[in-house]
Amino acid sequence: MGMIRPVDVESLERDLGAALRALRVSKRITRDELAANANVSSRAVQRLENGGGSSITTLVRVVAALDATKWLSALTPPVEFNPFDVLAQSEREARGASRASRGRVRR
Repeated sequence: MGMIRPVDVESLERDLGAALRALRVSKRITRDELAANANVSSRAVQRLENGGGSSITTLVRVVAALDATKWLSALTPPVEFNPFDVLAQSEREARGASRASRGRVRR
């Protein structure tokens, strides 16, 4: 498995917040109206738009209230796996743990 690249989270939050603000303004919605429609506080919308961090719940509610849920599809790629592969892996791990414990001497 490769190394995980460092990410500038603050920059991404600012960019996302700016995009949300631009969408809200283009729809001629005030921050208070968006907050009411998203069932979050106006301060939560302000923090989100300013890139100040937010919960996933707030982000999803605001995106949904802006009718932009397609934005979230990039965050939810399809998961393709075979449940039988997962079961087989679990069984292999259990057998390995069992073998390891048999090799120990109990005193």
